[in-house]
Amino acid sequence: MDHEVEAALRAFVRDSGFADRGAVITDLDGTAVLEREGRVHVAPEVEAGLKLLSDLGRPVAINTLRFPLNVVRTFGRAWGAITAAPLPLVTLNGAQTGYLVHASGDAVVFEELDATPLTDTDVEEVLRGVAGMVEGGVHDLLLFHYPRDWTAGEHIWTPDPGRADAARAKYRSASEVFAAPMPELRARLLERELCMIFLLVDLPQDRLMAYQHARPSSFVTRGGIDKLAGAERLAGLLGFDLAQSVGAGDTPMDIFLRGCGLAVQVGPVPLEHRGLSGTVRVPDSAALGAVLHRLAALQSGVDA
Repeated sequence: MDHEVEAALRAFVRDSGFADRGAVITDLDGTAVLEREGRVHVAPEVEAGLKLLSDLGRPVAINTLRFPLNVVRTFGRAWGAITAAPLPLVTLNGAQTGYLVHASGDAVVFEELDATPLTDTDVEEVLRGVAGMVEGGVHDLLLFHYPRDWTAGEHIWTPDPGRADAARAKYRSASEVFAAPMPELRARLLERELCMIFLLVDLPQDRLMAYQHARPSSFVTRGGIDKLAGAERLAGLLGFDLAQSVGAGDTPMDIFLRGCGLAVQVGPVPLEHRGLSGTVRVPDSAALGAVLHRLAALQSGVDA
C-alpha cells in the first residue's frame, strides 16, 4: 500500500472515534461495483473489506443516485453476503433513506426511514422549463421521475411517441416509458409524491444556455437535498457520527465525502470533496478494498 495512504489510515484510526462511533458509507457506481459483460457486481475486494468492518461492529451504508427498486434488484443479494443485518441506504441523491431488508425466502425489500419529496412548486418549475423546450421545438429530451413509493420504480416521459421504443430499449430498468401531451404529464407528476426528477436533454451547449431555467441534464431534488444531507439524516437516525466515519466516492456528486472524517476518492477524476480529518485517493475499486482491509486490521490492532 502507498506510504501516504498507510499514514493517513493510521492517523485516522488513532485520532478519531471511528472504532466506537464511525461507519463506512460508500457510493456504488464507479466506487464499490464493477461492470463485466453487461452485468454489475460488487467488487470482490470491496465486499470482503466491508464484511470485515461489519464483523467488527462498524455500520456499512450505501449512498447512491440509484433508486431503491434498482438497488434491490441489482445489489440486494450481493450485499446480503456482507451482513445479515438490514443495510442502510441513502438513495435518489439524498432524497430518501431506508434499509434493504430480507423478506420471505430470498426476497430483498426496501423499508423507508425518511424522505424529503419535491414540493408541487418544485415540480411546476420543472414543467415550465420542459414546456418551454417543447414549444421551442426541442423533442430529444427525456424526463425521468421517481415516486416516493419505491415499488413504483423509475418512470420516463418523452414528448415524442416515436422515441419511446428506443428509450425502452436503452433504459431497461424503467418500470414505464410513455409519451403524452404536457397536461397529462403535469397531472401524472402531481398525483403522487416524487423524490427526484432527472431531465436529460440532447442539445448542443449553446442551445442549452437558452433553457437554463429548466435545469437541463440535471438531478432535481428538494432544495438543500443532496448526498451529504442524506448522509447527515441517516447518521442522525441510526446514531453514528458522520465526522468519525469513512466515506468513499468517485464523482463530484459524492458531496457526502465532505462530512466524513476520512474521504476515500476512487478513480481518475480529481474531486474537491475532502474529508474533515484526512483524504486519500486510490485508483480503483480493488484499491478501495485494500483500504477497507487495512482499516479493519488497524481497528483490530494488527500493525503489520
